[in-house]
Amino acid sequence: MTESMYPTGRRHHDNAWQVVQSYWQLTKPRIIILLVITTAGSMWIAAHGQVDPVLLLVTLVAGWLAASSANTINCLYDRDIDYDMERTRHRPLPSGRVQPRDALIFAILLALISFSLLTAFANLLSACLAMSGIVTYVLVYTHWLKRHSTQNIVIGGAAGAIPPLVGWAAVTGELSWAAWVLFAIVFFWTPPHFWALALMIRRDYAKVNIPMLPVIAGEVVTAKQIWLYTLILIPLTLVLVFPLHVMGLLYTLVALGLGGLFLAKAWALLENPADMGAARSLFKYSILYMMLLCAGMALDSLPATQRLTANLVHTVTTALSLA
Repeated sequence: MTESMYPTGRRHHDNAWQVVQSYWQLTKPRIIILLVITTAGSMWIAAHGQVDPVLLLVTLVAGWLAASSANTINCLYDRDIDYDMERTRHRPLPSGRVQPRDALIFAILLALISFSLLTAFANLLSACLAMSGIVTYVLVYTHWLKRHSTQNIVIGGAAGAIPPLVGWAAVTGELSWAAWVLFAIVFFWTPPHFWALALMIRRDYAKVNIPMLPVIAGEVVTAKQIWLYTLILIPLTLVLVFPLHVMGLLYTLVALGLGGLFLAKAWALLENPADMGAARSLFKYSILYMMLLCAGMALDSLPATQRLTANLVHTVTTALSLA
């Protein structure tokens, strides 16, 4: 679609609040919430449950700004296909409420503020990682893969897996094996999460010629791929317990419980790939899964939790030895 085929004229806002709402919508805030949660989980682990509250707040705000910048550029780049899809036609750019030049300036400002905050309050490594997330999402996913490959969400998903690296680097100034395992967890979680959504809205993607896996390969192949990535994801979450030993008993129980339910939902979809109810259930649960998994990380890393777990293990071991 050419530039002239969708609205380019200004649609004036009635008041300042509407302006704020339009720019807020550009950032896709609902998507960012999970990114911030994975950043926080990573920081809690890296700080052994004693993260500096100021550093936590600044890193999360900077991460939110970086993700907002990337999402704004994504909206700018995709405004042509957004106009073609009914569910996205009323977004700020395709509707004409925000002009492309203004959106670009907004995105650049967000990125600069994010970089400055992380450099000043954390370190240069975390700031550069945040900027690499923007570049990966914009150039690798949005520009290169999204419109050209069925593996778009797999490779492009690396952008969404960078926030845990940012959080870890902000606390420690380096990247350990545990940080990269957190990266891998989000990386392998992304395909089941996003492909479940893509199954539900595949007709929208087909309409604008976006080669999402359900559009090109069909429901059966997509369900098989979701199952495969879920099979990899669940044991991967336990690598933090063994051999890395950065997580304890509480996290192990949380990861196993959540993972078992994830596998059950992925299996239900595999058994009936055409069941959009199963796809919807898996998509919604995948969001809850990541939130609760990160909460388990944070709780397990607390010194009080570690003491309680150690006492519990000691009590059980003693009781077994006496028996």
